[in-house]
Amino acid sequence: MQTDTHSLNNTTFEEGNLGRKKEAKADQPQVAFPEGGLRAWSVVAGAFCISFCTFGYLNAYGVFQNYYSTHQLMDKSASTIAWIGSVQTCLLLGGGIVGGPLFDKYGAKVIWPAAIAFILSVMMTSLCKEYYQFMLAQGILGGLTDGIMFSPAMAAVSHYFQAKRGAALGITVTGSSLGGVIFPIALSKMFENESLSFGWTVRIIGFIMLAMLSLSLATVRPRLPPRSGKVLIPSAFKQVAYSLFLAGMFLMIWGVFTPFFYLTEYAIAQGMSVNLSSYILSILNAASVFGRLLPGVMADKVGRFNTICCFGSSTGILLLCWIAVKSNAAIIVFAALYGFFSGAIVSLMSPCIAHLSPTPSHIGTYLGMGMAVISLAGLTGTPITGALIDHYKSYTQAAIFSGVSTLVGAALVLATKLMMEKGLFARI
Repeated sequence: MQTDTHSLNNTTFEEGNLGRKKEAKADQPQVAFPEGGLRAWSVVAGAFCISFCTFGYLNAYGVFQNYYSTHQLMDKSASTIAWIGSVQTCLLLGGGIVGGPLFDKYGAKVIWPAAIAFILSVMMTSLCKEYYQFMLAQGILGGLTDGIMFSPAMAAVSHYFQAKRGAALGITVTGSSLGGVIFPIALSKMFENESLSFGWTVRIIGFIMLAMLSLSLATVRPRLPPRSGKVLIPSAFKQVAYSLFLAGMFLMIWGVFTPFFYLTEYAIAQGMSVNLSSYILSILNAASVFGRLLPGVMADKVGRFNTICCFGSSTGILLLCWIAVKSNAAIIVFAALYGFFSGAIVSLMSPCIAHLSPTPSHIGTYLGMGMAVISLAGLTGTPITGALIDHYKSYTQAAIFSGVSTLVGAALVLATKLMMEKGLFARI
């Protein structure tokens, strides 16, 4: 009787496995990834433009932070002004919970209304004068539409690449670094030009982004058929590796954006001229171009989790060293090094989450839900460091908070890798 029961249990178990395999095959088309070709690289080009206009524009918020503090919002504290950029960061990441699942179910058409609304947000920002107006236009509308575009762009690229996914997504997110080079220089120079008003400066930037997003709308297309079933997949959070990785990314994002918001102000406080300090963010983002491209290529060779853990730890160490950086030369070197090492955190977040997705047709949803969790770190990180700066009248506490948070996050990413039972030195 025991033998019969054991056989029945084995049969039931095998039938259950067979059923799950059939479901997986039905959900995931058994087609090899193209790993290149005209259509695949045109999707990368379109996603690059979205990255340029979303994360790239956000990377220039330090210029807005400095300008608002001396013009329209000069009566507000640094922490209060930082909330505009933090809300934008939060919704850029959190908007993925809308854009990612809708992309899996309906394709690239979800990008169209978001792109139009994003350009509207930029044009409305050019008309703002009060704090609540900047928060609504730049922070809320700009951030939400960014997120609805960004997650589908990352997911679309992942449809075409698997073995080269790290490199392809690395190229895609270099758009954010390039935008972070061009936008701060352009904004700083136009803000200094007395013949140009704030309004026309921002509108010129809006027209540039309109041209680039037009290319994105023409090229970003999914490869896989729409996914059936529920819009969200809450059961994903029951996967220990997925939840642990998100916890690690939460802590890293909590600390990583601090120099993007405050390094320009810090440089001026250390005696750097306003003219030279206007290039700090561009130097940081120029180095980040290589920091997002090279780690992506490296990740395909030595493992994505290995690479993000290594670069995340280096970023945390640099943040702790920030408190010893005083001279102009040291600040410039710090900006370049920080841009290079921190770039990998944003670059490799998407391919790591894609790796944790059970099927390619779930990548958009997994990205969207993951970024929604991480977005809370983007919302609270820089206001916390801004409050520390305001309270202590020093950047030391903010640097320590950011550095420790990033190091602990890197440790959790390492724990994620070990949780997947691949071993400490496995290439994953």
